[in-house]
This record gives sequence, structure tokens and C-alpha cells, in this order.
Amino acid sequence: METQGLVSMSDGARVRWAALGEIGGEPPVVMLHGGPGLPDYLGNVAVMVADLAPVYRYDQRGTGRSTWRGRHRLARHVEDLVELLDAWDVSGAVLIGHSYGADLASRFCLAHPDRVAAMLLMCGPFVDDWRAGYRAERDRRMSAAQRERLRALEGLPDRTEEQEVELLTLAWFTDHADPERGRHWAARAARRRRPVNWTMNGELGGEGSADPLDEHLAELRACLPARTELLGGAGDPRPVQALASLALRLGLPLTRIEGAGHEPWLERPDAVRGQLRRFVRGAVGA
Repeated sequence: METQGLVSMSDGARVRWAALGEIGGEPPVVMLHGGPGLPDYLGNVAVMVADLAPVYRYDQRGTGRSTWRGRHRLARHVEDLVELLDAWDVSGAVLIGHSYGADLASRFCLAHPDRVAAMLLMCGPFVDDWRAGYRAERDRRMSAAQRERLRALEGLPDRTEEQEVELLTLAWFTDHADPERGRHWAARAARRRRPVNWTMNGELGGEGSADPLDEHLAELRACLPARTELLGGAGDPRPVQALASLALRLGLPLTRIEGAGHEPWLERPDAVRGQLRRFVRGAVGA
């Protein structure tokens, strides 16, 4: 059973949320999607554990059905989650963040460690100099013609609907370990995860570069909940070694999902389901 709602933030933004399972139990699971600038896409992940605990998801402000016009700040996105937890009457939550959502979960933990019961960081956050390795591997997975076409689309001042879909498909298909199936998944996501809030992507990306999580790892390690883990796809073009380095620096276990990329639940659903259920059971005592 899904419950939906809309919460007005203290600065006027309106955030749309959805929950699976019987809401009211604590601690619930809260899933934080990536991007930044995409609407929520973790519905298929939420159903994997919704029988163990209530699972909340939401479209981050300025994406999907959540309205907002104005500058995006990481601190404001952190406070959005505080206000959502208050609106849900939840004192603490099990956070599962994917990609940028893992960065957001980490920054939320830094600011409000008392409200994090457990945390699973999935396919992120990436620290150190991971971008060079990512770009090199992404380029290796693309043909010369695909690389040239992607650059051409990125350079257009305005794009038609079909050009935007083509751009996103080219940008995303290399995220998957299997390039053939990856093209199908990327093309589907390019039409569903829309519209992309490119302004939000640029503003939060720029702020993250100016204040990287790398500089807060000692503080983060000191405030992590006892049950915190990392999970990543071994076939993610973002180097899994970067996650291994983060796991070492934070003293956390890392689970590698073989044969899977940046969205491991698509390529290895049974393996991801098993890991998520193990983690959530331990976190909520189910």
C-alpha cells in the first residue's frame, strides 16, 4: 500500500513524498535518490524491503512533483530532510542513499547524526580523484561516433525533446556493466526521469566541488551510526576502488556486486535484494 503527501518547507518549497508499508513504525527507511537534478527513481528498490519497515521516498525540491524556484544549496537540501522527518513524525531513520543521494545522506549525518539510525551508502559517495578514471572508462565504453555525438548534444544551447532523450541515453548507457541492456535501460530512464533540472545539477555540483566531502571524512567517521555500510557495482564506470578507499578511511564494510554497474538492482536484482534485506533487518530488528 502506497501513501502519498505534500509537505510545505519553511522557505516555501513544496516537496512531494510517497511511502510504502505501514507508516508509523520507527525507524523507517528513507531512500535518497541521485542526480542531482533528477526526480525520484527508487520505487523498484523500495519494494524490496517495504515488508520489513515503512519506506519513504521523495522528489528533491525542484524535481519531479516537488516545486521550487531559486538557488539550490546543499545545506538547504539537508534541512529539507529534517523538515520531512518532522512532518512524518519520525525521530530517526535508516538512510539509503544512491549516487548523489549517498553524498546527501553523508552530509545529513554530519549535520544531524542523532537522526540517523543506520546508513547504507550505495554507489557513492565518491572521493579523491575519481572523475578522471570515470571519464576514461566511460569513453572506453563508447564508440568514437557516440563520444562525438554526445559532445555535440551537450554543446547545444537548446535541445528538442528527442535531442534531450538522445543526450541522456548516451550519457547513461555506460553506467551499466552490460552495454546492450544498458542502452535499453538508459533510453527508458531518459524518458521517465524528466525533466532534468540542469540548474540544480550545476549549482549543487559546484558547491560540492567547493566544499568536497573529502574534507569532512574524519568528522563523518566520528559521527557515523554503528550500522553503516557501503555497496557498489563492480562494473560501475566510477571506480569501485574509490569506494574501497572511502571504506578504508571510514572503517566501513564494502559489498561489491559483481556483474553490475551504477544501478546494480537492474543487473543483479536478487543480489541487491538480499543485501538490502539483510541490512534493513539488522537496522530495524525485523
